[in-house]
Amino acid sequence: MPGTSEFTRWAAASDRGRVREANEDAAYAGHWLYAVADGLGGHVAGAIASAAAIMAFASYDVPADSADLAGILAVAVREANAAIRHRAEEDKALRGMGTTLTAMLWSGFTFGLAHIGDSRAYRLRGGQLRQLTEDHALHNLVAGASPVLAPIIARYLDGRPDRSPDLMIRKAMPGDRYLLCSDGLSSVVPTGDIRVALESGNDLAQITERLTDLANTAGGPDNITAVLIDVEPRQRAIPLQPITLGAAAALA
Repeated sequence: MPGTSEFTRWAAASDRGRVREANEDAAYAGHWLYAVADGLGGHVAGAIASAAAIMAFASYDVPADSADLAGILAVAVREANAAIRHRAEEDKALRGMGTTLTAMLWSGFTFGLAHIGDSRAYRLRGGQLRQLTEDHALHNLVAGASPVLAPIIARYLDGRPDRSPDLMIRKAMPGDRYLLCSDGLSSVVPTGDIRVALESGNDLAQITERLTDLANTAGGPDNITAVLIDVEPRQRAIPLQPITLGAAAALA
């Protein structure tokens, strides 16, 4: 689904994939805020965790000063984590659930990026694709660890108080293209193929569809979510309403 924002235009899509019975991913695309969450803990609990995080984040889709972006995102992550804790306290069957979260909050051409887990943010600039986030997986955090540990997530939101995200502030340039995605895309589609897809034109909805098709062609072993954002050279009107996708849409 396409849309426009202050200095950006975007498209977003979420797909169950070919193996999972339900979509545990959730996503949000709005005027200033974009986010992807990948739920953990089974198709019911994982979906509730990702939806709770995204719905908590959605209230922060408001104008902000660029100097405040990191602080706002830190508060939003704490609220998302608290929302997961509250759901688990209400229903013992949900204990142990969690979610990744990768989110961007924009102020003009500056954005804050909050990240925890193994969903990803990429930037395409001048034909070069750069991963802006680091996967919080055990093989990245333990020196000499076996690649078998790659799927094991070391950091994610699960309601415990010590779950802090990576926070960074970045400057964007007109012409930049950004991708937020769950590992249902990044774990099965090679980086080179992602770059080629991102360079394939200006129809963002078609590109998100192509990325989804690439992941499904590779077996679609997990849910697939992508939020694609183009940075425009001048301010736009804001004609479309924000959207939630995946579990957040189903449980809203």
